[in-house]
Amino acid sequence: MRITVKSTLLILASALMLQSCGGGQVSTVGSDQETEKRIESILSRMTLAEKIGQMNQVSAGGDVASYAEALRKGQIGSVLNEVDPEKVNELQRICVEESRLGIPLLVARDVIHGFHTVFPIPLGLAATFDPALVEQGARVAAVEASAQGVRWTFSPMLDIARDPRWGRIAEGSGEDTYLDARMAEAMVHGYQGRTPDSTSVAACIKHFVGYGAAEGGRDYNSTFLTERQLRNIYLPPFEAAVRAGAQTLMTSFNDNDGVPSTGNAFVLRDVLRDEWGFDGLVVTDWNSMGEMVSHGFGTDRKDVVAKALAAGVDMDMMTFGFISHLEDLVRSGAVSEKAIDNAVRNILRVKLLLGLFENPYVDVEASRAVQYAPAHLEAACRTAEASAVLLKNDNGVLPLDSGEVRRILVTGPLADAPHDQLGTWSFDGEKDHTVTPLAALRERFPGKVDYVPGLRYSREERERFDDVVAAARRADVVIAFVGEEAILSGEAHCLSNLDLIGSQSALLKALRASGKRVVAVVMAGRPLTIERDLPNCDALLYSFHPGTMGGPALARLISGDAVPSGKTPVTFLRTVGQVPMYYNHNMTGRPYNNERLLKDIELEAGQTSLGNTSYYLDSGAAPLFPFGFGLSYTGFAYSGARLDKDAYSPSDSLSISVTLSNTGKYDGAEVVQVYVRDLVGSVTRPVKELKYFEKVWLKAGESRELSFSIPVSELAFWGLDGRKKVEAGDFLLWVAGDSATGEPIPFKVL
Repeated sequence: MRITVKSTLLILASALMLQSCGGGQVSTVGSDQETEKRIESILSRMTLAEKIGQMNQVSAGGDVASYAEALRKGQIGSVLNEVDPEKVNELQRICVEESRLGIPLLVARDVIHGFHTVFPIPLGLAATFDPALVEQGARVAAVEASAQGVRWTFSPMLDIARDPRWGRIAEGSGEDTYLDARMAEAMVHGYQGRTPDSTSVAACIKHFVGYGAAEGGRDYNSTFLTERQLRNIYLPPFEAAVRAGAQTLMTSFNDNDGVPSTGNAFVLRDVLRDEWGFDGLVVTDWNSMGEMVSHGFGTDRKDVVAKALAAGVDMDMMTFGFISHLEDLVRSGAVSEKAIDNAVRNILRVKLLLGLFENPYVDVEASRAVQYAPAHLEAACRTAEASAVLLKNDNGVLPLDSGEVRRILVTGPLADAPHDQLGTWSFDGEKDHTVTPLAALRERFPGKVDYVPGLRYSREERERFDDVVAAARRADVVIAFVGEEAILSGEAHCLSNLDLIGSQSALLKALRASGKRVVAVVMAGRPLTIERDLPNCDALLYSFHPGTMGGPALARLISGDAVPSGKTPVTFLRTVGQVPMYYNHNMTGRPYNNERLLKDIELEAGQTSLGNTSYYLDSGAAPLFPFGFGLSYTGFAYSGARLDKDAYSPSDSLSISVTLSNTGKYDGAEVVQVYVRDLVGSVTRPVKELKYFEKVWLKAGESRELSFSIPVSELAFWGLDGRKKVEAGDFLLWVAGDSATGEPIPFKVL
């Protein structure tokens, strides 16, 4: 069954459309057939100019009067970046009451990981391995944003990213297709609501498609992905989001194999529309239509306008191409008005789905009440706790015992940097509402915290740390907050060096020399190369920029009021020279088998390929930390993992059982992960693929038998014949706490 925007309208027949923030007029949207009739009725009364106006999205700027006349003439279908509810109401009033047809605006904003209450960056959300928690965060974002009139967010970003040099790795769920798909579903459900109402915000799945594979990890760069790679790795999260009911989709900046996404009819029409049945709204990224001229994919703006429309684009973001050229293209016969009609249908459908025709306005006074609501802050704190990954904890340094610790030194450039802990794309987060680690630790350990910054910002170069070391010697334990500021990750913030920059590594080394216990907390927008820093700390907690409540969350983890449960959503490298390295790579003909490293190689007269395998002479073949890895204050043991039988048909489901035991002294959560390998395929298959995960809470000393079911159809892939199917043969399955451990269980598919 195809799950489309049309079919989700059926839900609305019995659902109440409540005015944002409570109160106001109650309305309903009718059945699918009735809605389509309504779309056709509106469309039949529209002039060509008014249709094209619906396809034009502009960024808010100046006062409302500066573009009021364009609104009256129906020349704007969507406005982005207006978050003042009074201005939003005035914009809507002009459209609804002063334009000829009264079609409301679709107001958009980059609400990427929270609105005012900022949650961890999406890479941190993925580290929770907890879709329910992620859905709750998206719901909070939708409630806050919709209260101020924003009804469309450009999230979630579903780009598979296997190159941490790429700044936008911060905005996605990392390197794994299955994890990305589950996060996609959660965020779509959170933004749009399980039952649509006036707090629903249209999700926009982006960037379609392959953008995360940008060559060299440089933003806006080309990609070179085969159709099989697209179908097996990069497209599945988008398909999952479409099945979850995502209402809109954004094209990407990159060209793939020479075809820019905004003009790529294969992905936008053949796959998205024809195969998946998507009937939502497709919008360009900012000026990505115009940039096809820079790509050399069109002679001028009029040329690329025609190509974008033909490929399946419905709305133009900030190129002003449709509004400037479509009328001429229709008159000349280069573009069919029917293509414009189809685009406008998709736009009107989303506006109807959101109930904008019935409730275009917001309650300005009530909108303020939901921002930073206590329940929202609590949700943000819980999510930040769950997103932090414990990578090292020698001798149980963490958690700190408040009874034994008399003096704590807090240092580092990110200990008290409220804006930076919010992370990239946090336009509406406010530093005055952000609680830093320093503030939270002072509250958790009253009278015991000294603060010496050491470095004012991450890039600062400093030769000596006499003041910090002196303070460290007076302390029982040192907590150093290092990493990268928000401005160093995100769009157009790519790096070629992933070490801790500036003198941060030198700071950790100096603190280590003080002889005191050192806890490092890394706050960053990507997995940094921290191998050289591990010897200079006793414990290391990694927090992908944790948002508004990052301080309290980290203080709770450090003190033991909460127990770490995050897992790495992306492989952590030893050195940037290992890029790209990811756990689910294809098997090579000469897999690594513990060959000699550079330091162990003796000088030889000659060289031969006999016996050699795939690895680096200077760093081996293993990463620093594998995908799915994360420690806890307690321990977890797996035993008795088994399948219900040895062989399955393609229509069966794998029934998996395992006993999980909490072997430590703390209650805690473990992310149980199931990986599968197809030993022989019509094309080379990955060494492992994540096929299931579940976060399980156990009390100290508790054991529980767990059961999971995975349809054999989940093992399907696009093979040599260009078809997606499960191929018969031998398989291995692992049940483990990360991608690098566990004992394989063999089975067959007949």
